[in-house]
Amino acid sequence: MSIVVEHEKRRYEILEKALDVFMEEGYEDVTFQKIADRCDITRTTLYIYFKNKKDIFNFSIKQLLQILENDISGIKKENGLSLTEKLVSVMTVIIDRLEGNSRLLSVVLDYLINNSNQGFDPGYQVRRRTVRLRHILATILIEGIKAGEFAPKLNVKEANEMLYSFIEAAIFRMVVLRSSSVNELKEAVKLAVRRFSAG
Repeated sequence: MSIVVEHEKRRYEILEKALDVFMEEGYEDVTFQKIADRCDITRTTLYIYFKNKKDIFNFSIKQLLQILENDISGIKKENGLSLTEKLVSVMTVIIDRLEGNSRLLSVVLDYLINNSNQGFDPGYQVRRRTVRLRHILATILIEGIKAGEFAPKLNVKEANEMLYSFIEAAIFRMVVLRSSSVNELKEAVKLAVRRFSAG
């Protein structure tokens, strides 16, 4: 196994253990030393993989967003799907990926609440991280209007906001309400997208 592959494998192992520490302690109370202890390595060794706890946290989010973007790009390239089907598939994949990463979402929520309590704008932080996702949704909506699949008078901004609110609702249900399933939200997405139809 190459050194690069081994290094990446170790980074992901550290991420998994760091998430446990973040969930148990809360973002604010976690230290780099606590993460190193959980990983059974020294802080010096941990510095080989990450600069600090924020670097670990940001890498986790970046990794999830990259996986989502790859999934969505694959759906967008599928020729056999209508734009309605693509939009439903994209939303379903997003909700499924979020469901599979509820531990990370718990840490993100803790982080955002902590930042809000310190006077920072969590909305800005979230918008900055999700701008590409919103753009992808808007692109599919615009393509659907141009193709005559979605109503010509469909307000793209409002439709995009509605779709994004499903994502926020899924996160809320998983992290705050600890729902074991968000299948009903996926059905609601299908209903909403059908209402965009030109027919």
